[in-house]
Amino acid sequence: MKLWKKILVAVGGLLGVAALGGGGLVWMRVSAYDSSMSQVYAFALPKIERSTDPLVLARGKHLVESLGGCAANDCHGADLSGGKTISMGPVATITAPNITLGGLGAAYSDGELARLIQHGVKKDGRSLTFMPVHEINWLPDNDVQAIVSHIRTLSDSAKANGPMTVGLIGKMLDQSDALILDVARRIDHNHREVAPPPEPTKKYGRFIGKGCTGCHGATLSGGPIPGAPADMPIPSNITPDATGLAGWTFADFEKLLDQGVRKNGKKLDPFMPLESLVTMNEIERKALWDYLTSVPAKEFGNR
Repeated sequence: MKLWKKILVAVGGLLGVAALGGGGLVWMRVSAYDSSMSQVYAFALPKIERSTDPLVLARGKHLVESLGGCAANDCHGADLSGGKTISMGPVATITAPNITLGGLGAAYSDGELARLIQHGVKKDGRSLTFMPVHEINWLPDNDVQAIVSHIRTLSDSAKANGPMTVGLIGKMLDQSDALILDVARRIDHNHREVAPPPEPTKKYGRFIGKGCTGCHGATLSGGPIPGAPADMPIPSNITPDATGLAGWTFADFEKLLDQGVRKNGKKLDPFMPLESLVTMNEIERKALWDYLTSVPAKEFGNR
């Protein structure tokens, strides 16, 4: 056999081995994802019941519209009857469901809703998909009660739930910790860290900042989201680095939250949850600002 043919055979063999190895890796990670999502978590229901106290209801409405992000268009929508569908190609198709009493809200008890918020598990004890509970389960019991109570006041909606599917690539990315789809697996169910009472400090802001990590990354330095479609906007750097918030003032930050306009005059992409940012109160804004300006400066893209 001529040398070039031997080389082709060798390369073909190597590619075959690589394909078999890659196929095995895919199978292992997909199986691990499916197994994890099938796990039933046995948590006792929190002793949380709805309140009709006007102050509790007002707090719940605020949290749903601000820190919880529930009312964002990419989440459950303004009336919580279901958000718009997010298509991530072969990765996943995500649609937050209708959680009013005309939808899934009617299927859950107060305790089951509270457990969902704290542990990221559905009524059947299995993990939620994609909903970033790991970013908001620091809310103390009184805030969880407020959210549950507000949900119970919503007008019924018969809006049908949209599609929710996860593809092979999505499962691979989840198992590689590049994209969180299997939510309950990411939560320390035995040691839930709870935030202190709201205060305009970086101590409280650290908890609020958890809601930024899903897009901007664990270091908050932004960069392309792994597995995201090419047309999905790239999150910016929100650390004190020169490629981020260096040179910004609190006034610049407030303008960003209120008007969706950066210091350089450029508008934020609509992918950002502007409807949630604008509803943050003064304590939350100052707390988040103090936290963001205290984190280590990282160059853009070091997620």
